Amino acid sequence: MITVTGATGNIGRTLVELLSGAGEEVTAVSRQPQPAHPAAGVRWAQGDLGDTASLRPALEGARALFVLLGGELNSRGESPKTLLDAATDAGVERIVLVSSQVSATRPDARSHARLREFEAAVRTSGRDFTILRPGGFASNAFAWAETVRTKRTILAPFGDVALPVVDPADIAAVAAAALREDGHAGRTYELTGPEAIGPREQAAAISEALGEEVTFVELSREEAHAHLARFMPEQVIPGTLDILGHPLPAELTISPDMATVLGRPAAPFHAWVARNLPAFR
Repeated sequence: MITVTGATGNIGRTLVELLSGAGEEVTAVSRQPQPAHPAAGVRWAQGDLGDTASLRPALEGARALFVLLGGELNSRGESPKTLLDAATDAGVERIVLVSSQVSATRPDARSHARLREFEAAVRTSGRDFTILRPGGFASNAFAWAETVRTKRTILAPFGDVALPVVDPADIAAVAAAALREDGHAGRTYELTGPEAIGPREQAAAISEALGEEVTFVELSREEAHAHLARFMPEQVIPGTLDILGHPLPAELTISPDMATVLGRPAAPFHAWVARNLPAFR
């Protein structure tokens, strides 16, 4: 059995589908109630990664565990060792952790300190482990969905700074491989898209998919800061804008790890748009 935390998110939802579709018994963990029509072979458990006691029932009988921090858990919560000790007690043999490319490229970034703590704890857990370090997500474009629907407009800073954003579905596919297959223990995979693409080009891709003009409006850094402050913790915003506006060479590099694991290239941004187009209509 495989336990998947963050089971209703961009990565976890797809991962649950991939695992159950491959015939795996899955326990899907979420703070939300189970869906009305869960996939066959999936047991849903309500629990919180920040409260290990609530996860213990979901860990019973698990041979593998997928760990994905989200929201406030990226900045505070129980010691990672508390969770990993519970996993060990339950007999978990394999752990796959979603970290971030920034954990390596900007090792002093306050915004990713907790992810670095989890990485260190996983490495010393005594379990087989795989660490996934994705770059920026293609799904961050969902933040533009409302203004595209209502005004056919996208507002973003650093319009021509291109990064190789990654499709969360591809992250899920790599996670599924690492959870199910041998040969990934002790590995750290850098996960990026197949090409660098900036916000202005992303807007053009959405416009083309809709078959309607979408206007791109470039925000200043100050305007972007004010916009992000509506839904992002203040301490995270400067670092986020630094990455978006002044990426380091390593953050511009297209990683071969996706193709190595999956035997195919990573999906481009326009493929993500095509699959998620209803959000922008």
